[in-house]
Amino acid sequence: MGLQPRYRRSFGCVTWMYMGMLVFLAANFFLALPFRYVGAGEVYGYLPPRLAFLGTALLLPGMALAAVLGARTFRTPRRRGTRVGTGVGALIGWSGFFTVCWLAAAFGLDRRDQIFQTVVFPDLGGSLAFYTFVPLTLAATALVVYALYARGVDFERRRRLTLIGAALAVLAGVAILATDFDPLGVAGLLISTVSGALGGYVSGAGYARAGGDDMIPPGAEIRRREPRRKPR
Repeated sequence: MGLQPRYRRSFGCVTWMYMGMLVFLAANFFLALPFRYVGAGEVYGYLPPRLAFLGTALLLPGMALAAVLGARTFRTPRRRGTRVGTGVGALIGWSGFFTVCWLAAAFGLDRRDQIFQTVVFPDLGGSLAFYTFVPLTLAATALVVYALYARGVDFERRRRLTLIGAALAVLAGVAILATDFDPLGVAGLLISTVSGALGGYVSGAGYARAGGDDMIPPGAEIRRREPRRKPR
């Protein structure tokens, strides 16, 4: 007797989340690599290790959240899955980068760990943007998580909640940029956001297909897999 379909979907979502994380780490490395040869080696020197730290910190919580999400949801059309995954991934890349920078400023990590020796947004500490970042980011995270996990909520309401959460996250980041604009930090932010979007696309594609035909909701416009023809 095999696993129940919802547990198969849960396991599949964890697997695809892990694959999305690998894409995120690979993408930020290759996007940062050209900077080494165009006279901006600091970007290549500080960004991949810092985003590897972010990916490691998010891996276990992400696997747990993916498992719960897979067990609570049905499959969705591929286009919707990849679009949502890309958006959420970009949001994670955006907020995750600023979070690492905030932690470095709050706890003086540049004096404690080689990963943080390159300081970006050096004047962030003590500013209004520094103190508003955490509540805005937590509110954004709560809205996005609720939109993803709530039951009995239609897609349009989920989309609105996600957009509001994204707006709060963008506001928190823009406040930091306005307070202490740093070209080195902007380059890292763009790479982190694009890498997150690519990883989210992969995870979203997996979310759309995990669980197989048994997890297609009634009335969904998802084509079932055709049975394999037996060789003659």
